[in-house]
Amino acid sequence: MNSVLFVTDPLAGLHADIDATIGLMSASQDLGLDVWCCGPEELAVVDGRLRARAHKIRLRPRRPAGGDHRWLVDAAWWDELDLATVEVAGFDVVHLRIDPPVGERYLHTTYLLDLAGTRVVNRPDGIRAVHEKLVALRFPELCPPTYVGASIAGLRDFVASVGTAVVKPVDGFAGLDVWLVRDDHTAVALLESATHGGRRQVIAQEYLPTVAHGNKRLFLVDGEIAGAVLRRPAADDFRIGPPVAPAAIDDADRAIVAALGPLLRRHGLSIAGADVIGGRLIEVNVTCPGGMHKTDALLGTRLSETIVRRLIEPAQLPEGALA
Repeated sequence: MNSVLFVTDPLAGLHADIDATIGLMSASQDLGLDVWCCGPEELAVVDGRLRARAHKIRLRPRRPAGGDHRWLVDAAWWDELDLATVEVAGFDVVHLRIDPPVGERYLHTTYLLDLAGTRVVNRPDGIRAVHEKLVALRFPELCPPTYVGASIAGLRDFVASVGTAVVKPVDGFAGLDVWLVRDDHTAVALLESATHGGRRQVIAQEYLPTVAHGNKRLFLVDGEIAGAVLRRPAADDFRIGPPVAPAAIDDADRAIVAALGPLLRRHGLSIAGADVIGGRLIEVNVTCPGGMHKTDALLGTRLSETIVRRLIEPAQLPEGALA
């Protein structure tokens, strides 16, 4: 069929210049594939077969913004070419691109996509099996000291043992509700807030000062490194900012991927983003891995194209696809 389906959030809410979903759409289109999209509410199972009321779109050309690698993208960045009810099994690949958290809407979508009848990226049962904030703890030798729980006393003891900790909710995303907790008189109050008074599970990890040199995002495709980028905290915020430079792959990265790769492949987690600080694995993004399009826009890389090429076997690419 030479086409891909994106199950995604509303197109009008996506940021066309940096959103990873749009980067994957653009790369698919550039490679000669038809791009279709639908929302979760447009999926239905009829006689045991998954169907989608889907929109065939074409992305509009981008215009260079100036001296760097940025592009100007119109607010209306796509044209709708068709609207049809289609069999999901007829697509070469289905991309599950709903932003976290993995709540009721997300989970119900994964159960429907279990019936897709074609390759889903990432595989729904794999997303349910592998928690992106906790999967790193299956490899404790690769991680910084970590405590997971809701006990304020337990967390306070952990902070005392490491000096300073980064605390985030187990179901957190996009840098929301991330706390920097030091071993001082503010710790208990901050931990009470972070855990909602001991009622919410959080992850506390030793703060690694080497983050000043960069948080490395390893872009993984089928458990292998497709690229890497450095991100650093902003001057007025300890949380990680946008990509600042391509990153070299070192022995610590290779060791992490050697351990992580078989797990990702076993669960069909074709696209993943592993976050590494000072050679230590922090978390593994699998629900809606991002950063590729933003990196391409800021640094002039071609990560989105590399990822799409690896997902679509050469034999499946139509004649005339980019060399």
